[in-house]
Amino acid sequence: MEKLTQQFLTGERALFQAKDMEIHYSTFADGESPLKESRNVHLYDSLFQWKYPLWYSRDIRLDHCTLFEGARAGIWYTHNIEISNTLIAAPKSFRRATGIRLEHVHFPHAAETMWNCDNIEMHDVTVNGDYFAMGSSNIRVDGMELTGGYAFDGCRNVEVRNARLITKDAFWNCENVTVYDSLISGEYLGWNAKNVTFVNCVIESLQGMCYMEGVTMRNCRLLNTTLAFEYSTVDAEIDGTIDSVMNPTSGRIVADQIKELILDETKIDPAQTTITIREGNHV
Repeated sequence: MEKLTQQFLTGERALFQAKDMEIHYSTFADGESPLKESRNVHLYDSLFQWKYPLWYSRDIRLDHCTLFEGARAGIWYTHNIEISNTLIAAPKSFRRATGIRLEHVHFPHAAETMWNCDNIEMHDVTVNGDYFAMGSSNIRVDGMELTGGYAFDGCRNVEVRNARLITKDAFWNCENVTVYDSLISGEYLGWNAKNVTFVNCVIESLQGMCYMEGVTMRNCRLLNTTLAFEYSTVDAEIDGTIDSVMNPTSGRIVADQIKELILDETKIDPAQTTITIREGNHV
């Protein structure tokens, strides 16, 4: 592979269609699309300061790199990209890309990032921004801290482990989602989603898990969670107390205590849902 070290690159398409190249300690300064249509390029300890650095690229690796805020809309239509130990400070960083592998990556300005992407793996990632991962599919996460509204809207086939998600309206319109060993805090969790499972999770949500088809909860705890499960089909085993449950469509709910249970016969058939309070407690 050709090797470039400590280069200062400017101008539009500075390394257009670069192929079989290693780039070390280099700066891509002003100039759009510096690595557009690149193939088999590995970058180490390098800086991106301008827009659209990696469009229509393939087989890319970044390690200990930095994408400044000006490198917005940075990685679109790119396939097979591995990024590790990297700061991506630019918004809109991934769009319609596939084969994404992220490890120890920080997104401080992640608005509209990871949209309509497929085949994504993320390990130890931090995210701050709204609408992360909208419309993406086949996502595997292990270790994530996310702050920002509307995360994972419209996603398919998602597995999340060991995450802390502070996000309003997470997992809306999703299908086939499983979340393990995580904390989720935010209003209106999971509306309009299908086949969503939470295992060993702590959840805080106003009107969470409503309008859902097939929401399953195992060994979960609901903190300050009110008006849960409205118009949902549910199979929930909850540790501790649920503050209030409102009009589930069908299924079963097991908890130590439900402080307020609302079953409006004009809206649902209460007989379709089994409510079980563990021995020694009461509704």
